[in-house]
Amino acid sequence: MEIVALGPEWLDPDTMIRAFGALAVLGVCAVVFAETGLLVGFFLPGDSLLFTAGLLTATEVIETPVVLVAAAVGVAAVVGDQVGYMIGRRAGPRVFARPDSRWFRQEYVDKTAGYFDRYGGRTIVLARFVPIVRTFAPVVAGVSRMRYRTFVAYNVVGALLWGVGVTFLGYWLGRFAFVRDNIEPLLVGMVLVSVIPIAIELRRTRHQGAEAAGAVERVDHSHAD
Repeated sequence: MEIVALGPEWLDPDTMIRAFGALAVLGVCAVVFAETGLLVGFFLPGDSLLFTAGLLTATEVIETPVVLVAAAVGVAAVVGDQVGYMIGRRAGPRVFARPDSRWFRQEYVDKTAGYFDRYGGRTIVLARFVPIVRTFAPVVAGVSRMRYRTFVAYNVVGALLWGVGVTFLGYWLGRFAFVRDNIEPLLVGMVLVSVIPIAIELRRTRHQGAEAAGAVERVDHSHAD
């Protein structure tokens, strides 16, 4: 079974896992940790990687029992978010003041902050299923000084639903021939579904910005008259 990369070949989840060889589980955990705990990990294929890890466990490409794979991924997801939280807590506003670069865009932080304004602490759970946002959510939580116990509770729940849940989903579906034969379009669909919340939020933000600009323009005109 070969899965064509959705981006660069080295980011293809199947290629990554096979490249890890006997250390496949540790490799997957390292990617999960980097995506959730390090600011530069936002481009890594979290959802599709977990699904593929579960699928390859079902087909015995990964020989480790799925329970251990899912547990390891869950721990990596929890630890990753904890590190992200501490980065935000200690770095504080400097995280928001970083200039744009090849690996960082201020809009990523602004977008994540918008999720917190809308969903509050639940963002830690919801962000697990949204690319880019899941990387910056724990950092923003740390910057905003979210109560640590509250963050830990949301962090564990999110890690179970996302890390453990998606891995088991891939394992369960991987037992069906239809899924194995159509894995590439299924992964593409998963990525498309995962970015829908970002598109909706971006459209809403732009609409609100346009309304605000229009209101300012009307006020300026009224003063001029």
